[in-house]
Amino acid sequence: MKRVQFSATYPDRLVHPLHRRVIAPGPVTRAELLTWSPTADATTLFWCDADAAATESVVGAVDSVVASELVEDGDETYAFLRQDEYEFAPAVLDAVAAARVVFLPPVVFGASGDVRFEAVGESTALGAFREALADLADVTIERAHEFERTASPSRLTDRQRAALEAAVEAGYYAVPRDGTTADVAAALDCSTSTAGELVRKAEAAVIRAFVERAGGDGGSGPLPQR
Repeated sequence: MKRVQFSATYPDRLVHPLHRRVIAPGPVTRAELLTWSPTADATTLFWCDADAAATESVVGAVDSVVASELVEDGDETYAFLRQDEYEFAPAVLDAVAAARVVFLPPVVFGASGDVRFEAVGESTALGAFREALADLADVTIERAHEFERTASPSRLTDRQRAALEAAVEAGYYAVPRDGTTADVAAALDCSTSTAGELVRKAEAAVIRAFVERAGGDGGSGPLPQR
């Protein structure tokens, strides 16, 4: 199977109302659809790169929102939304519903008007989806590679996770660095070489997961399947 990152720019008539607010000049320059429910009445989790007040002005552009809860995280905001519909153009949702691929979060709405997202499937199915989407938008394939079930932080072994926790506690990741692998070894009651190997493997898993996620970085594009 292939994993493909798409970028799509829709004509004005197909742009989602929330994305219109992101495109317009203002404090929100990027919004990410992090997760969504597989139901007609949408429950979604968005992230915006601005405070709650700015995020609320963007969310307010979505007429279908019946309830919302905003949670600030520094200069960023998470928005839990309950909608009675997704408000994506029917043609876009039809293309998504007909696709024989799956879509990976996040779906990223950019201020430049582009929407970026990833899809996974067989090459023929991905090609067919691209052709269908190209009838609606300017589509670019930004990258494609084999799909792999790679390691992620959630799949660290208990020992690797303990090594990272010990490294943080010891100041190994402080700037300037205060701790050493010897400190990690002492906390885990193992040799320095074993501690170093555990930390390196844990770091590799976390970094691979981050790079894969960042590679899907991207903005009204395919969305939740109905």
